[in-house]
Amino acid sequence: MNRRALLLGGGMGLTGLVMRGALALDRSAVAAGYGKLVPTAAQNTGETLLELPTGFSYNVLGRQGTRMTDGNLTPTKHDGMGAFLVNGKLRLVRNHEVPNTRARPLTSILQDEHAYDTSAGGGVTTLTVDPATRELIESHISLAGTHTNCAGGPTPWGSWLSCEETTLGPALGKDDKGKVIGGFEKEHGYIFEVPAASDVPVMPVPLKAMGRFVHEAIAVDPATGIIYETEDRTSAGFYRFLPTKPGQLTEGGRLQMLVVEGKPQADLRKKQTVGEPLSCRWVDIDDPDPAAASTNPLAVYESGKAKGGATFARLEGCWWGNGYVYLNATTGGDKLLGQVWRYQPQGADKGELVLLFESQSKSVLWNPDNLCVTPRGGLVLCEDTYGGDCYLRGLTKKGEIFDFARNVYPGLEESEFAGACFAPDGQTLFVNLQLPGVTVAIWGPWERGPF
Repeated sequence: MNRRALLLGGGMGLTGLVMRGALALDRSAVAAGYGKLVPTAAQNTGETLLELPTGFSYNVLGRQGTRMTDGNLTPTKHDGMGAFLVNGKLRLVRNHEVPNTRARPLTSILQDEHAYDTSAGGGVTTLTVDPATRELIESHISLAGTHTNCAGGPTPWGSWLSCEETTLGPALGKDDKGKVIGGFEKEHGYIFEVPAASDVPVMPVPLKAMGRFVHEAIAVDPATGIIYETEDRTSAGFYRFLPTKPGQLTEGGRLQMLVVEGKPQADLRKKQTVGEPLSCRWVDIDDPDPAAASTNPLAVYESGKAKGGATFARLEGCWWGNGYVYLNATTGGDKLLGQVWRYQPQGADKGELVLLFESQSKSVLWNPDNLCVTPRGGLVLCEDTYGGDCYLRGLTKKGEIFDFARNVYPGLEESEFAGACFAPDGQTLFVNLQLPGVTVAIWGPWERGPF
């Protein structure tokens, strides 16, 4: 059975019903996609960082350590990212997953009133890119003093929601290796909003009603303003935020966790059936900002689970497309290699969850992290393999999987892809190599294949 028969989908994303869950192990069954990958030099720098299909090109932008227009150095650890059109120019709003650092960070992040916490080194930068040349015009810090800004997501009203992947704060503790952690000026574990059109750093406002947990990504339903949130833990919940006023997140709202109907506290990490629809509902999180989160990052999850909430394995990438939310469980599945799920809202409080794909082989798909929906309705999956070659994989609307890009950065071939997103006109795919911290703009004959 080849990989045409691996996915269940509909509409813009992944059509065709799968009634069997067999998964391909044979590399000869890989969909053609855009063809064989070949080492490709960057158009603007000449360095070979990627293997791409013949006919595709890329530029290198916003490299770690380079001086930005505002005088600061570009931070490290490029992660989640969104693309926007602002006054005829492309704006990339990009996270930096800078972790526990109570000292002044290696690269300069604002240490003034615009910094949420001057002892934390994470944040967001904004890049302005010429849509014709795909060259960087200017760049600046747009959010500072946050912690481990992993992913997030774009909103329909033109902003980026940046998520902190930690709940550390002033309290001191030790991690599982005995290292002292915490000791920050402020509590962390929140979501922050950054308008794409902002030319200066925002005054950081933690959106506490959206929950304090180990955030990863968000996806917004443009029809309702409901925001879906993922949690990057080996025991993770899938959440949604119902804003009091859609588009005005500082006005508060309700946080809820997904429950599988008839299966309270369902464990979806293993022994799941590809293509089987699961009816779902939502339960309220009574305290989205619990004090206990400082020392227990699962405090919100545990409160939701006690009401019947379902458990996933490391929910990371999350993206809205044509009426669905697509999300990756990075270590989900019987082989711990990754699952791709789809959620469809059905009325105010119901929905349907379907396992679209579960990898059985590293050669097929290995730990999918960030994702995005393509202009033609497929999915881009960013791998984070923790020790192997990293690929950008594609899933087509017919359920085919294929390789689109491979990281061949000399000495850093195992660095993850992150932040995949298309420009609004669909002609440029932007993506990050987290280390050494570069953003690339990829373009080519998209019409030749499924993206």
